[in-house]
Amino acid sequence: MKSPLNLSKSVTVNKVYSMLLILFALILLPLSLSKFLWKSSLLEWSLMKMGPASIILPLILDTKSILFAEVVMMISSSVLWYSYYYMDTDNTPPRFTLLVVLFVLSMSLLIFIPSLIALILGWDGLGLVSFCLVIYYQNKKSLAAGVITALMNRVGDACLIAAMALCLNLSHWNLMSMNQVPSLAQALLFLAAMTKSAQMPFSAWLPAAMAAPTPVSALVHSSTLVTAGVYILIRFFPFLTTSQTFKTSTLLLGLLTASMASLAAIKENDLKKVIALSTLSQLGLMFSALFLMSPMICLFHLLTHALFKALLFLAAGNIIHLHSSTQDIRLVGHLSSSLPTTSAAMNIANFALMGTPFLAAFYSKDLIIQATELSLIPGPILYWFLASLALTAAYSLRLSFLMLWSSYNQPPTSNVTDSNKNVYSPMTTLSIGAIVGGAIMQWSLSENFSPPTSPMLLTVSPSIPLISGLILGALLVLFSYSNPPSKAPMAFFLTSMWHLKDLTSLPINLSSLILSNNSKNLLDHGWNEIMTAKGTQKTLTETSNPSSSTEKSPLPSILLTTGAVMLIPMILQL
Repeated sequence: MKSPLNLSKSVTVNKVYSMLLILFALILLPLSLSKFLWKSSLLEWSLMKMGPASIILPLILDTKSILFAEVVMMISSSVLWYSYYYMDTDNTPPRFTLLVVLFVLSMSLLIFIPSLIALILGWDGLGLVSFCLVIYYQNKKSLAAGVITALMNRVGDACLIAAMALCLNLSHWNLMSMNQVPSLAQALLFLAAMTKSAQMPFSAWLPAAMAAPTPVSALVHSSTLVTAGVYILIRFFPFLTTSQTFKTSTLLLGLLTASMASLAAIKENDLKKVIALSTLSQLGLMFSALFLMSPMICLFHLLTHALFKALLFLAAGNIIHLHSSTQDIRLVGHLSSSLPTTSAAMNIANFALMGTPFLAAFYSKDLIIQATELSLIPGPILYWFLASLALTAAYSLRLSFLMLWSSYNQPPTSNVTDSNKNVYSPMTTLSIGAIVGGAIMQWSLSENFSPPTSPMLLTVSPSIPLISGLILGALLVLFSYSNPPSKAPMAFFLTSMWHLKDLTSLPINLSSLILSNNSKNLLDHGWNEIMTAKGTQKTLTETSNPSSSTEKSPLPSILLTTGAVMLIPMILQL
């Protein structure tokens, strides 16, 4: 148990960091609402000067960086405020606060500094701090999830470092001054973005990362770790669009990832995994939409998604916290009467996720659907795109119905309320953003893209996936009530994400374990022991033992040991 002094001290530290993040968000607010009368501004901050050499830190202020940083600061401050309540039983609250602040700092490096060196610092910082946060509870499950997360992200880190090495012939690493990027470097950047944003076949680590505390999940899945890959593609968009291969592959990979995640969310019963799979489906939508229209529309959906996804995680975290860490959506029900504030927040987030008119995601999804219909992609791919959007509405309706409006499935003695101000204050802030954030951002970004003009039939077409998804979601709910849950192979295939965990992460882990075991047997327990202290001790023991000398001559062992010792300098010299 924590003492009251330590508890009050941790709450004070959290409040200080939360207020600082709110202050940064308020400083950036006038810039984000000014319609960006300038295209971009590059500031150089001289850190150190030694004779003719100087160390300069460049900072870029443009549409992408300011808007993204505004959303990151607002969500981070809400998450820290919410963590007062959620992490109240934690024994080391300063550790959690420090990790969250380092997470935000790494994302800020990625956003504001237009240099590949600083980008790698922020990129690697996100991977390292995310590993520390995933294993925060220090048990076997969280350690396994942390290893999968770290190994998958290290692939992207290596690709990004290799791409930086290939850009050495440009004589600089400033993104603002790059005229072209080598083709191999483009492929490596694309692969790095795939691993960080968990696109197939690197999708297994995203649901596994749910082992982290729920406030961390709200931050990771909304505006930091998983969005870094999409943000890098938006930054490098002028270089990557020179190849038609990247456009086609990104479209197909995004649709495949979105479809796989949506189908898995339909059958999943773990609350946090359902929300993680919804994040994965929206990342697939961003990938597939990035090379169909202006990257600013993709950034628009990235920002609106961050608002309602953080709200959805905070509402889910409150439900889990009040139900003794229960994450099975079948074990709770009829929360609309016992948790009205949390139920309202979850409904707002789910309806915004569906693309309900006049909520945040409606404006971005409407632009994406209309631009996709006006593009020259084949008809089957277009129908596939619309079907993946319909599945989003289906699993969102299923989640809301089973948790908020279904029959009461809790123990009769349970008494849950959401009257804590540290709960409803962050959720109220994010709810306002999920309702009006889309309209405000569309007004702010109107100078950077022109909404597509289309016939009347195409104007109303974005409502078709929403209505189809609601009908499908209602059928799923009715089917789940009329038929008991089964362990059919198809259901297991969908919830296991098409066996991606067994096909990707399991071989990596097994190969690492086999390699380490072979190295141990060959080196530590093999010739390394024989040739050093253990072998020498054995030889001296056998030589000095009179009884053993009569049974077996020690001369061969002495000769072998002496010869091996004499060969070691020769081997090292070679």
